[in-house]
Amino acid sequence: MFLKLLKDAVKVRLVRNKILFTIFILFVFRVGTHITVPGINAKSLEALSNVPFLNMLSLVSGNAMRNFSVFALGVSPYITASIIVQLLQMDILPKFVEWGKQGEVGRRKLNQATRYISLGLAFVQSIGITASFNALSGVQLTNMPLNWQMYLLIGSILTTGSVIVTWLGEQITEKGYGNGTSMIIFAGIISSLPGTFHEIYIDRFVNIESSRLGESAIFVAILVVLILLVVYFTTFVQQAEYKLPIQYTKRAQGAPSSSYLPLKLNPAGVIPVIFAGSITAVPTSLIQYFASQNQSAGWLLTVQEYFDYSTVKGMLVYAGLIIVFTFFYTFVQVNPEKTAESLQKSAAYIHGVRPGNVTEQYLSKLLTRLATVGALFLSFVALLPIIAQNLFGLSSNIAFLGTSLIIVISTSIEGIKQLEGYLLKRKYVGFLEITE
Repeated sequence: MFLKLLKDAVKVRLVRNKILFTIFILFVFRVGTHITVPGINAKSLEALSNVPFLNMLSLVSGNAMRNFSVFALGVSPYITASIIVQLLQMDILPKFVEWGKQGEVGRRKLNQATRYISLGLAFVQSIGITASFNALSGVQLTNMPLNWQMYLLIGSILTTGSVIVTWLGEQITEKGYGNGTSMIIFAGIISSLPGTFHEIYIDRFVNIESSRLGESAIFVAILVVLILLVVYFTTFVQQAEYKLPIQYTKRAQGAPSSSYLPLKLNPAGVIPVIFAGSITAVPTSLIQYFASQNQSAGWLLTVQEYFDYSTVKGMLVYAGLIIVFTFFYTFVQVNPEKTAESLQKSAAYIHGVRPGNVTEQYLSKLLTRLATVGALFLSFVALLPIIAQNLFGLSSNIAFLGTSLIIVISTSIEGIKQLEGYLLKRKYVGFLEITE
């Protein structure tokens, strides 16, 4: 089905140009992920391959962190800045609240504020990551003395790289195919999957005794079946919709008097998972650094446990963040107040529910129930590989396989829907006939 859809899509010049532009931007990004920051001893990071927060940073950076490349920060600072700006719009900062109500003009102002905040966050995060990596690796991270001038140089390079990656993502969103931020993370995950499966092969078929090959084959077969089941379950939930019946009091003659309001079973989509991974990147790196510098500070080690997803406390914190962001972003995506107002202006109402405040309260309760289902689903899929890693001693790269699958599947579904939308517009017969 997808191949046929893609074949039909590339026949349209506009769609073909969008796809080729996106591929070009992703190629530029992937090239940048292999350019190590000047003066950095990349081999020193091999000692940190099993450090939990490195895998988390690699996930949100599009797998650019492992080489300590110029794009190592990826879109993480921009995502964190977006969270901050969205929180400030919730009756916290009056100026941001005002901009949020100004439509397109206000949106541009908020985007500009997000860029400025992400700039500061990128510099702070780059300094924290450099210091923590240098302390934890056990080997000199740089080929030169790591003084304040070196910190300033590395921070400037990584900050510039983050700005470039953010700009590349915006170009994909505006001129290319799909959401730029999701596509960059998607490309990084896809590029890392062969390495993950190769590690499983090495662990289960190479570095074991020949008498245990049969046991390993059965284990890998069960693992493949479980992954396929998770993929099917994730795809089903991501596409599932709750159709809320809508009645119209005033409709043109011949037009249907009823319709429905589609609400996804997981309204927040994949954003909470990306948010949870991104928001923990900065404190995790800083805690790791301070804990390594001050071994006597027991409270730092305690705090570190809450950000280490390999521990029970870390898993609970990670799941808690996913749940919080699911509820937050659900009500950002589908604002009950604005939806109720829009229905009232359209002379529409929910069957058995009075328009206005009653409709708003009804939508809030419904969204709360849907967000609960979505939060439990995202937490389950994200934590399942982490639990499996701890129980069966799998590679550390397996830990975020659930999170990666959610991002890959969600991005793929949105991409397919976008392609279908492009083709639907070409088939529409209206006042204008498009001949391309």
